Amino acid sequence: MKAAVFEKFQGKISIQQLKDPIPKRDGVVVMVKATGLCRSDWHGWMGHDPDIKLPHVPGHELAGVIEAVGTDVKKFKIGDRITVPFVCGCGLCGECNSGNHQVCDYQSQPGFTHHGSFAEYVTLDYADTNLVKIPDSISNVTAATLGCRFITSFRAIVAQGKVMEGQHVAIHGCGGVGLSAIMIAKALGAQVTAIDINDDTLSFAKELGASSTINALNNLEVVAAIKEITGGGAHVSLDALGSASTCFNSISGLRKRGKHIQVGLMTGDHKHPKVPMDMVLANELEIIGSHGMQAHKYPEMLQMISDGILHPEKLLERTISLEEATLALPNMNTFEHKGVLVINSF
Repeated sequence: MKAAVFEKFQGKISIQQLKDPIPKRDGVVVMVKATGLCRSDWHGWMGHDPDIKLPHVPGHELAGVIEAVGTDVKKFKIGDRITVPFVCGCGLCGECNSGNHQVCDYQSQPGFTHHGSFAEYVTLDYADTNLVKIPDSISNVTAATLGCRFITSFRAIVAQGKVMEGQHVAIHGCGGVGLSAIMIAKALGAQVTAIDINDDTLSFAKELGASSTINALNNLEVVAAIKEITGGGAHVSLDALGSASTCFNSISGLRKRGKHIQVGLMTGDHKHPKVPMDMVLANELEIIGSHGMQAHKYPEMLQMISDGILHPEKLLERTISLEEATLALPNMNTFEHKGVLVINSF
């Protein structure tokens, strides 16, 4: 099969011919029809993930058709159109038994624990636990935008943040996660403030439902601006980027008893940011992590998409080829794109 491969961290990504994969007993092989480029893939290429073994094929946001099934798979068959959350639970550990597959003790992640979807074929483990059938109303390209950024935002806003109509929500960082969160919070009736450093991205955020925007590059008093716009602070604030400054601003911009949701990956020098713990204590703030979403929680989100309440297809900036992705992935940290890129040509 054809695949995009890097042989050293931060090194060249090249197109190579690799041996076609075979499924594990509990897994499947999927012919990839579309796969998104995500900043998490950039983190993997940078060497921020200890699970990655070189040489490596990135890619974890995917949609495709099952080509082969393991002997123990019961719920899926060859020819099924499927997608998958980027965290695949084992289905057997204590976390999975409690329904929290997103923090499985023995999780697998395509593009991290094993070769990913920047290829013609990809293997997915624990298929009966993790695969999600794609409704006919949702295209492969749209489905490929769901598996990391959109589901992460959905769970962060709906399950972790418990956002309600009329609340003020602040979104720090308007990449794929942030833009998804804006759309979802708006659909729930929230008033959304988008914070970013790019005016074009902020304009796009308004198109997706943000009622107000702050350019953090031009406004050094981000927290004060948030509190002015929201009349005292956000009820829920989400750090969708993952930096020391966005994390601090997100917590500091909350009103009393507000919730900070950390979604953006905190890596390198940002792993242990300063936290205004005095405010957390005095104002009874909540700090909550959010890591993906379980496959069994997809139906509510898929129904909202099918009903036209959510429009993840609006996040798509353009589709590209696998060859183009070898150049686009290393440049993801430059934030040149205001929307999502999806590979649909292999």
